[in-house]
Amino acid sequence: MTDALGPELLLELPGWGSRGRALEEALRSAIRGGRLVAGTRLPSSRDLASQLGLSRGTVTQAYEQLVAEGWLTARQGSGTRVAAGTAEAPARSGRSAGSAESAASARHDLRPGRPDAYAFPREAWARAMRHVLREAPTEVFGFGDPRGRIELRTALASYLGRTRGVRVDPANLIVCSGYTQALGLLAEVFTELGVRTAGMEDPAIGDHVRLLAGRLRVAAVPVDASGLRVDALRDSGAEVAVCTPAHQFPLGVSMAPERRSELLEWADDSLGWIVEDDYDGEFRYDRHPIAALQSRRPSRIVYAGSTSKTIGPAVRLGWIACPPLLLEPLTEAKRRARETRPLEQLALARMIELGDYDRHLRTMRRGYQRRRDTLVAAVRSGLPDVRVRGIDAGLHALLELPSAPSERAIVEAARAASVDVHPLGEYVRGERDRHPPSLVVGYATPPAHSYPAALDALIRGLRRL
Repeated sequence: MTDALGPELLLELPGWGSRGRALEEALRSAIRGGRLVAGTRLPSSRDLASQLGLSRGTVTQAYEQLVAEGWLTARQGSGTRVAAGTAEAPARSGRSAGSAESAASARHDLRPGRPDAYAFPREAWARAMRHVLREAPTEVFGFGDPRGRIELRTALASYLGRTRGVRVDPANLIVCSGYTQALGLLAEVFTELGVRTAGMEDPAIGDHVRLLAGRLRVAAVPVDASGLRVDALRDSGAEVAVCTPAHQFPLGVSMAPERRSELLEWADDSLGWIVEDDYDGEFRYDRHPIAALQSRRPSRIVYAGSTSKTIGPAVRLGWIACPPLLLEPLTEAKRRARETRPLEQLALARMIELGDYDRHLRTMRRGYQRRRDTLVAAVRSGLPDVRVRGIDAGLHALLELPSAPSERAIVEAARAASVDVHPLGEYVRGERDRHPPSLVVGYATPPAHSYPAALDALIRGLRRL
């Protein structure tokens, strides 16, 4: 069969913007309104380009973007189809907005720290895995180097140097099963080296704090508009500083240049270690990317990252770029820990080498920036008294509601509207009065077709305060 015999599709393209963006919006509107139902097969890119008088490349890029956003699916042999669950759902009835059922099973998920699972690069990952299964040497199916596959360590050293300015030899990279395992290995090694106290940002993710606290005393180091307060770090007596310099979680601030220099001086003066958590370093929108702090002091900074925000948490891959003095104990600790699956390591290496990883990141960056812009516009229009912070990077924003009675009231209002969000206080360990009542709102979930409804519900809920 030829493409000319494929299905026809009536679309009216909006008259604004580029033709590609107009095509994307026309398809979204047709799906959102129910005219294109789940499972509907769309014309091939060549056929639709012919029908609409567009270039095939324009149609292909529009399809790829909508697949990444979860509106469409693309499978070899079955073409491009409308994804399940994409039409607008009817309003629910039969229960009060503030009922226990509503609070327990919120319809809209705007929690932070979650990438868009609908955007998992299925085709690129499947191609990479098929290649790996065909071509991988037999040794891959046995026990290997505890640092991880050399193919991935080599690809990562090049990629991190190119995109984040990280200076590391592949021999000094350790592949692990996500950031959580990396932090656990570091806590184990620091304890063995006699470290007693780790300074950790306040606010910070509670699970990370508890993981460190299982082996070390954890000092809460306040964060202000310039980042981690180094004066408080010095006063804490910490020998290790765990921080997120590029985009602090959850406040969203970037560590100021002078504060970065102060932190490096602390490490030099005290022979302290810095653990740099670069959890969302690939996602920058309104400014040039900031190089990893590690590039300025590779001998004292442990750089850690993972694929949890870029590809998704289903691929449990992370890495530690470690200073030479920590290589041997970290390698031994990794040898004793759970092995990181070698086939997935090789698949990621393949994606990096072919450029599929970079292409996926570019698609996700564009999509997340649009989501962020939609969030900001909705808040400014519907909640003009609310301040939006930390939006030049990452996958979350901080919404400050200074006139709200309390964070508890904010969360209850959101959940009464069936929206699941996190209060800032959930991450604060010290003085809560330092921060106005705030919400930490993730904008990578829910999937793109449900995102406008989630924002609308959030705005409606907060306007009741």
